[in-house]
Amino acid sequence: MHVRRFIVRLFVSAGIVALPAAAVRAEIIDRVLAVVDGALITQSDVLRVVRLGLAPVPQAEDPMAATLDALIERRLMLAEVDRYAPPDPADTLIEQAFEIVRVRIGTPELEATLLQTGAGVDQLRVFFRDDLRIESYLRQRFGSIQPPESEIAQYYREHAAEFGQQSLQDARDAVVSRLVAQRRAGVIRDWVAGLRRRANINVLPR
Repeated sequence: MHVRRFIVRLFVSAGIVALPAAAVRAEIIDRVLAVVDGALITQSDVLRVVRLGLAPVPQAEDPMAATLDALIERRLMLAEVDRYAPPDPADTLIEQAFEIVRVRIGTPELEATLLQTGAGVDQLRVFFRDDLRIESYLRQRFGSIQPPESEIAQYYREHAAEFGQQSLQDARDAVVSRLVAQRRAGVIRDWVAGLRRRANINVLPR
């Protein structure tokens, strides 16, 4: 499949057409950065996520490159979620996610970012909705991982200094929580790696 490297989005309304050409440019030039099984990820998509802090990125990494990689994996996970069609999250959860970002970023910056990246509030809400769907799917599929007692005891012995004067019995819940988080992250990482191997991913030069 041939993919154009540049897509021109032309937003024209009656009000914009009535303005002098020198007063406003109605073109937004957007570059395609990756194609994931036919789905496009554009520079505006990545820039919006970076500016709004919608994906965790290690400080030492190039934020654009790291975010693009995160969005590629997110696209793969979302395709898997769509296969099983879990229930949509409650509207209140979507609004909570939206409000957290709005308060953290501030309304002026949020509106400016959406305008500059060619998105709207409804599109952002869809992003939060899909994030919640992915989280729900991951909990359902990978939420029952429990470490054996021998592993719990070994972890406690190797990290006893971190628990101060707590006995294994007192620290058990904290140890189990850490082990579950580590194992779950590893299982999900392996699962996503498998999705990447089976997918058709084309990352274009920036």
